[in-house]
Amino acid sequence: MAMAALRREGRRFAPLISPRPITAVRSSPLYPTLEDEGPLGLRHISTQVVRNRMKSVKNIQKITKAMKMVAASKLRAIQTKTENSRGLWQPFTALLGDLPSADVRKNVVVTISSDKGLCGGINSTSVKISKGLHKLNSGPEKETKYVILGEKAKAQLVRDSKKDIELIITELQKNPLNYTQVSVLADEILKNVEYDALRIVFNKFQSVVSFVPTVSTVLSPEIVEREAESGGKLGDLDSYEVEGGETKGEILQNLAEFQFSCTMFNAVLENACSEQGARMSAMDSSSRNAGDMLDRLTLTYNRTRQASITTELIEIISGASALEG
Repeated sequence: MAMAALRREGRRFAPLISPRPITAVRSSPLYPTLEDEGPLGLRHISTQVVRNRMKSVKNIQKITKAMKMVAASKLRAIQTKTENSRGLWQPFTALLGDLPSADVRKNVVVTISSDKGLCGGINSTSVKISKGLHKLNSGPEKETKYVILGEKAKAQLVRDSKKDIELIITELQKNPLNYTQVSVLADEILKNVEYDALRIVFNKFQSVVSFVPTVSTVLSPEIVEREAESGGKLGDLDSYEVEGGETKGEILQNLAEFQFSCTMFNAVLENACSEQGARMSAMDSSSRNAGDMLDRLTLTYNRTRQASITTELIEIISGASALEG
């Protein structure tokens, strides 16, 4: 009775196993589907290929989840420092102002970026703003130079603005950030560049999913004195009395250097916070995408396995039918 049943099944499936020629097989290496496996009757794609792909995606998902947790841990550690540093530069803004529209001859664009990638578009945003400032403050009687902090801005600006780069500083976050470290860097920048206005480009941290590209302007003592004498926003500077033996120029020099170091310290911390928040968001999106890809690959694997079993059953039934016939 069993053989009779096999013969009946063989006659039932016989029309499906036609001896038509086999054409070339086209398959996708990433997402193999049944439609890409050739005509009916051809062996399906090996399940081993799909299993290997699923294993790779699972490993990638584990890495992205681990990177997200590391970024969250670093963000919590640095966020408190960032919030405390905001009180350093605000008194300078109240006293000396922040005049991004000041018309000066020598401009220096300080671009702050990260040393590592996988953190969304924060570095590209800083570079775009820096290029815009460079173009805006360039002219026949003006000179604009770059000071770069971070590998990512260096990699993008060196390609088309190498001749305008004055100084490059990398591996800024190799050690925990503190004011002493940043003040040494600020002093190094002031020693190596001539400027009328320092324009610091960074990303101001707002939340894990939000950061604002920001430009802070620090004017040289000569420009501050010129703006104060001409009135305007710095006109009230002359109302302060100068105590001690220092002249007004010396006091403005000290204030400008201290303002730059404080603004740099806050900008570096704000950008580091934005970097970790952006990395958290990017790794979370990557983990979800890996999960979706894994679901599609699992479905493909099950379909491929079922198709392989069905093909083998058809071959067994056909062979049994041929033997009985």
